[in-house]
Amino acid sequence: MLNSVHAMIPARYGSTRLKLKNLCMIGSKPMVSHAIDAALDSSVFGRVCINSENEIFKRIADRHGVDFYHRTFALGSSETKSDDVVKDYFDNNPDADILAWVNPTSPFQTGEEIERVVNFFVKENLDSLITVEEKMVHCDYDGEPVNYSTSELFAQTQDLTPVNPFVYSVMMWRREPFLKEYEEKGHAFFCGHFGTYPVSKLTGIIIKNSSDLMMADYLMRCKEAESAGYELKYDEIVEHGH
Repeated sequence: MLNSVHAMIPARYGSTRLKLKNLCMIGSKPMVSHAIDAALDSSVFGRVCINSENEIFKRIADRHGVDFYHRTFALGSSETKSDDVVKDYFDNNPDADILAWVNPTSPFQTGEEIERVVNFFVKENLDSLITVEEKMVHCDYDGEPVNYSTSELFAQTQDLTPVNPFVYSVMMWRREPFLKEYEEKGHAFFCGHFGTYPVSKLTGIIIKNSSDLMMADYLMRCKEAESAGYELKYDEIVEHGH
């Protein structure tokens, strides 16, 4: 456990795309609880807290035995910039040298994975980090190929350079580089020595709307029901030969 490394779980009450998103049930518990449990299971944080403009989340924090940080109502609107939320936390928590934003929108992220992300951040002496997913797919940007050529034989996916869309399941910053760049530019998400860390495909499931929530709920209920784990099975034709 690193006492100066804090985990902040953001939980805005007034979500617009999906009403009360953080309190929606995914499997047997609300979405925000999955992030809290994963942060606690990682055992790498000196402090775990919910960060919200609404005190309803203090009841959730008390349920899990974590802290509650009550940010101002002005920092809870849909117009609020994430940089401002991070700046506010650093300003009011001087004992936090490193801040990890553990995102409730990735309910399948595990404590083990969070531990790996934090250890990577520390080992590589990074100042900022965002998690990504490695996708071995042909990708275009603005109508142009990114990782393949139309003038060559169509590449097999396993031979492609992976593209790395952001997952945001964990984002991290070091205090001094963040505050310095924020004061200079008014933003600091990619301050100093920036790095990325690839997470699992399940972690890459991000909850943005009701369709995402429905899919995650189905998967989580199946995952919770499979206490013995997943067993790979084949069509019966395999057992009888070709």
